[in-house]
Amino acid sequence: MAKDYAELRGSILRDLDGMRYEVDTENKIGFLIFDRPPLNIVSYRGRQQINAIMEAFSEDDDVRVVVIRGANGVYTSGGDVKAFPDIPLDRMTDLAWAIAAPERCPKPVICAMEKYAMGVGFELAMACDIRLATKETVVALPEVTLGQIPGSGGSQRVARIAGTTRAFEMMAFGLRVPAQEAKDWGLITRVVEDSAEMDKTIMEMAKKLRAGSPLALRTIKKVLSTTYDATLTVGMDVEGQAYEKLRRTEDYQEGIAAFGEKRKANFSDTL
Repeated sequence: MAKDYAELRGSILRDLDGMRYEVDTENKIGFLIFDRPPLNIVSYRGRQQINAIMEAFSEDDDVRVVVIRGANGVYTSGGDVKAFPDIPLDRMTDLAWAIAAPERCPKPVICAMEKYAMGVGFELAMACDIRLATKETVVALPEVTLGQIPGSGGSQRVARIAGTTRAFEMMAFGLRVPAQEAKDWGLITRVVEDSAEMDKTIMEMAKKLRAGSPLALRTIKKVLSTTYDATLTVGMDVEGQAYEKLRRTEDYQEGIAAFGEKRKANFSDTL
């Protein structure tokens, strides 16, 4: 089902550049789909549209889980490299902010990577909460082959998860890392067999996430977002404060009641 988010986000979402969005109201899933055959490259304008779509999903009560993926069995090979020289020199210093939109989204975000997850596409995936990949998927930050480095958060996110040694190897050699190896590094959540299993896994995960408390899930994201920017003492304090605030919510009271009555909790649909 298509929604007219342009009414919410204005002109930025008119004439989408190589992507589309859909809302499955029955399953409460918002899909952001890259659709520029054959490799679903992401344009400079498309980066701002990604952010606008994620903001719209954040505000839509029909969306409880967000899924980012590519059309026709391919996630994305990365950015529109040929167009880079045409972009003014002062326009690309804040690319990481737009690509971090999944991290700012208060709802769980799943990235489904098939075939290629390169450049900005992989950087976007690294800002998501769950990263799925098929067995044949390769991930890469190949910017060194262009005389460049990742510009949308890739260096920092990979280094924080996989360590600076692997981050350097991946970027300095422009490595194409197979899905299973990337999972071993902690960069991928789960590797599935093929596209059919990917679809099944997405629906299974979305169902489990929908059954949880939206407020608790939002809080999990906020608490985890402090992990790399705070000391252990500060992080523990943030966790404790968040825990205490959740004790005052209706969802917490419902969760405790459901536990005692040995039934499934019926959490609120709203944040």
